[in-house]
Amino acid sequence: MSKKMDETIRFSVSLPKGLLKEMDRRSVNKGYSSRSEFVRDLVREKIVEDEWGKSSKSVIGVLTIVYNHHQRSTATKLMDLQHHTYVNVLCSTHVHLDHEHCLEAIIIKGKGNEIESLATQIGGIRGVKLANLSRASSLEL
Repeated sequence: MSKKMDETIRFSVSLPKGLLKEMDRRSVNKGYSSRSEFVRDLVREKIVEDEWGKSSKSVIGVLTIVYNHHQRSTATKLMDLQHHTYVNVLCSTHVHLDHEHCLEAIIIKGKGNEIESLATQIGGIRGVKLANLSRASSLEL
């Protein structure tokens, strides 16, 4: 059974000229086909951000990390944190980038503040070069 697409409603927005020029510049640079697509993505991002702020809501995130696997105990600390946290690590993918560095993409489900706490803790581990959290939501937007 397929879901029916929401009806699209047109509305107008008034913006200062400089802000409109900047929006157009950014939408072109990011490859959007129209202002509407750009604005829809901005609205979705804000709604997801607000969902993450509600501590009772379960949300999904992808934590991408790059670390030096030769750094003493980094991998062990990463694994321990993932096993001893209040969020659900749904799965992870491990990629060898070069002789020293690995990339992991960890898909996490839980309360937004707990996921962000885990991301901060992982980012603070010695040997972690990058920790980037992408926020998502299962809301139909």
